[in-house]
Amino acid sequence: MTNPALFSQGPPQDAPWSRDELVRRLRAVLERRYHHLHPFNQRMHRGELSRAELQLWVANRFYYQVNIPIKDALILANCPEREVRQQWLQRIVDHDGRPGEEGGIEAWLRLGEAMGVSREDLQMQRRLLPGVRFAVDAYVSFCRSQPWLEAVAASLTELFAPLIVQERLAAILSHYQWVDPAGLQYFRNRLTQAPRDAAYALALVTERFHTRAEQERAVAALAFKCDVLWCLLDAVARGPLPGSGEGT
Repeated sequence: MTNPALFSQGPPQDAPWSRDELVRRLRAVLERRYHHLHPFNQRMHRGELSRAELQLWVANRFYYQVNIPIKDALILANCPEREVRQQWLQRIVDHDGRPGEEGGIEAWLRLGEAMGVSREDLQMQRRLLPGVRFAVDAYVSFCRSQPWLEAVAASLTELFAPLIVQERLAAILSHYQWVDPAGLQYFRNRLTQAPRDAAYALALVTERFHTRAEQERAVAALAFKCDVLWCLLDAVARGPLPGSGEGT
């Protein structure tokens, strides 16, 4: 006699998630682990950072900014699909710019100057902390060595980027009035760039990851990227090593 329990069970535990369930799980990672929850960012948004702390942050975040087009170039190098490369290329242009056209890196240099950090200090990485270098280099290595679609999944932190950018822009204008508002264009640009980029990356992930194992790797890739951003802020919050001369 057939066991009725065999017909009452739900889908197998390794069945693929629906698109909605995959999106829910990706967003759940961000809700728990995105760096808008980091104490340093929360202090920034409450206006509690000193001038030196904000300058240390802008100097170290620059190392992440200059590596964004590098990691995107690595995704392009690993991607065999022309149509995807055509779309993804815009990300590099957004950050590197074109001859005669300012990109995100130049905008961040202007942000640094608005916060009292010289362009030369940023470009020469004079204030770069070891922990920040380690975290960002790990992300670049991930995008170099892992399948390109997993690197795309890691980029989905951009789903929450407009949230933190809006908070940061408002906080700087409200609490750090010594910062020249003309230097905040980077944040204004990201309010339109990040949603566009996130929508395209999310479509790739939800359309291309078909098995449960693939979907779980996508979630894990996003969690790893959240860890990178969190570790970056951990390093900045701890500040320079004793005797380094940083901040003097």
